[in-house]
Amino acid sequence: MYDVIVVGAGPAGNTAAKALAEKGLCVLLVERHKLPRYKSCSGVLIQKTIDLVRRYYGKDVPLSATCTPIENKGMIFTDDKGREFRFEQGGLNIWRSSFDNWLTEQAAAAGVQVRDNTSAISCEERPDSITVTLHGKSTYTEQARYIIDCEGVTSLLKRKLLGNSQNFITTFQTFNRGKIRIDPHYFYAYLQPELSEYDAWFNVKDEMLVLGVSVKDTNKIGYFYGQFISYMETHHGLQLEQQIGAEKWLMPHIRPGCPISYGHGRVLFAGEVAGFLNPMGEGISAGMESGYCAAQAIANHPDSLNMIYADYQKNTQRLKSYMERQWSFVGRMADTFWEMIL
Repeated sequence: MYDVIVVGAGPAGNTAAKALAEKGLCVLLVERHKLPRYKSCSGVLIQKTIDLVRRYYGKDVPLSATCTPIENKGMIFTDDKGREFRFEQGGLNIWRSSFDNWLTEQAAAAGVQVRDNTSAISCEERPDSITVTLHGKSTYTEQARYIIDCEGVTSLLKRKLLGNSQNFITTFQTFNRGKIRIDPHYFYAYLQPELSEYDAWFNVKDEMLVLGVSVKDTNKIGYFYGQFISYMETHHGLQLEQQIGAEKWLMPHIRPGCPISYGHGRVLFAGEVAGFLNPMGEGISAGMESGYCAAQAIANHPDSLNMIYADYQKNTQRLKSYMERQWSFVGRMADTFWEMIL
C-alpha cells in the first residue's frame, strides 16, 4: 500500500509528491500522458514561481527549460477602454514540457515512483484507505491511504466524485512565424470585450509569435481570434507569414470569492482541480503552493482526516487571499470581470 498516490505530473503534483517523499512517505505519481508531457500554457514564470522553485526544490530553474527570450520583464495589460498598464517584474520564459519534466526528475530523485501513460479513472474509499483504479497498458488497482488529485480541470476522479458541475473557459492559441513591432520580453494581456469573452494575449517563444484568445462559447473562437489578429495588425504592425501550430485547452472559470474545493474524503484536490488559478491563467505558482500545502497537511496528520483538511485550508488561506486580490484588481480594470471585485 502507498501512503499517497498523486495524480498529475504538473507543478502541483510534482511538488506534492516530492514533499511527501522527503518526509519518508511511500508515494506513487501517475501521469496520463507520456513523459515528458506536453502542456498548453503561456509558459511564463513570474517571480513568485521562481522563488517557490528555490524554496521547494532548492535549485534554480535550469536553462534547459527556458526558451528565447529567456528573460521576461513583466506583464502589460490593456484594459477594456484601451488603456495600457505596465507591471515590471523579473521572470522567465519557459516551455512547460521541459519545465514540468525537470520537476518530475526532481520528484523521482527524492524517491517518488513515477508512472506515465497511466490514468486514474475511479476510486473507492474504505475506512482506512482508498483503492484507485488505474488504466495503462491494462486496467488494475492500487491502494493508498490518501490521494492528491492534481490533474486539472479534466480530472476524471473529481468528475466521478462530485459530478461535472464546474464551468470552464476554453483557450485557443497559435504559434506563428512573422513580424511585429512589440517588445518580446513582456507578456501582453488584452481585456477588451471585442477581442475575447475573457482575455486575449501575446508573447514570443523561440522567435515564434504566440497569439491567443479565451472564450466561454467555443463556437466563437474563430470570430474572436480574427478580431484579435486584426487588432494586432492595426496597433502593433503584426505580419503573419506561417502558422506553425495551434492548440486548445480548458481552464476553470473562477467565480466571485474564488471558491476552493479542497477535496472529498481521502481525495484531496490541489492546483486547478481545486480552483487555485490566478488571472490570465497563471496557475503554476498556485499549483506548486497548493500542492505543497496538501502534502504537508498529510505528512503532519497522517492519522486524522479532519486535521488534514483543517491544516490544508489554514495553510492555503494566504494563497486564496492573494488570488482574491489579484482577481479583484482585474475586476477594477475591466467590466468583463466586474463581479470579481471584493
